[in-house]
Amino acid sequence: MMKTLFGATVGLGAMAVATSAFAADLPMKRAYTKAPPAVMATVYDWSGFYVGFNAGGGSSRDCWNLVSNAGVAVNPAANREGCSGGGGAAVGGQVGYRYQMANWVFGAEAQGDWANFQGTNRNLILPNVSDRSRTNAFGLFTGQIGYSVDNILGYFKGGAAVVSDRYDTFTTGTNVMLDRANTTRWGATIGAGLEYGFAPNWSVGVEYDHIFLGNKNLNFVAAAGQPAMTHRIKQDVDIGLVKLNYKFGPGFGMMH
Repeated sequence: MMKTLFGATVGLGAMAVATSAFAADLPMKRAYTKAPPAVMATVYDWSGFYVGFNAGGGSSRDCWNLVSNAGVAVNPAANREGCSGGGGAAVGGQVGYRYQMANWVFGAEAQGDWANFQGTNRNLILPNVSDRSRTNAFGLFTGQIGYSVDNILGYFKGGAAVVSDRYDTFTTGTNVMLDRANTTRWGATIGAGLEYGFAPNWSVGVEYDHIFLGNKNLNFVAAAGQPAMTHRIKQDVDIGLVKLNYKFGPGFGMMH
């Protein structure tokens, strides 16, 4: 009986040793590890409504041609009175909306500015008379297309423009006003800008605009109120502005 029990014990021990040796030869099971989360990059989002403030300066080039004098028509091409290139300050505001698709940004903007672009030239037909041109305000209604690299946006713009002008003539020596005309002129504008998003909802940029206004015949009125000369005036305006914008909604988005 003891021999039998001893033999069984020895057999079980040998089997256990063999099983352990076989298990040691098996490859170890790899521990499960959770995949790391996807990396998310933060990029500036240009989409949304915005309002802003702008300030800068510009110049208006106005070329005068005499069309009629006291009701008597003349040839404007033979009666060039000269050109002025007056400059001054501008300040105003803008409101707009932008929509971003990948790196492309599309938008629309309305802008209005007070201005003081003023210039004077000596009349080439009447040397004792000077012509003064003054731009008092302008508005721009434009569409935009731009390309962004994160928080830097470059864009082109174009559309319609409206300008408020005042013209007058005065004696060169005594500065006595002879006649004047006020007008609102519509034309076209093109421009370009570069903008930098320096905070989630704030951006600052620089912009250049050119306004094409073409020729317009203006009937001047003397100081006493009676009709005076008619002048054909061609006008172009150049503007440089610094713009500060606040955009409503998130300023940053997430992407893989």
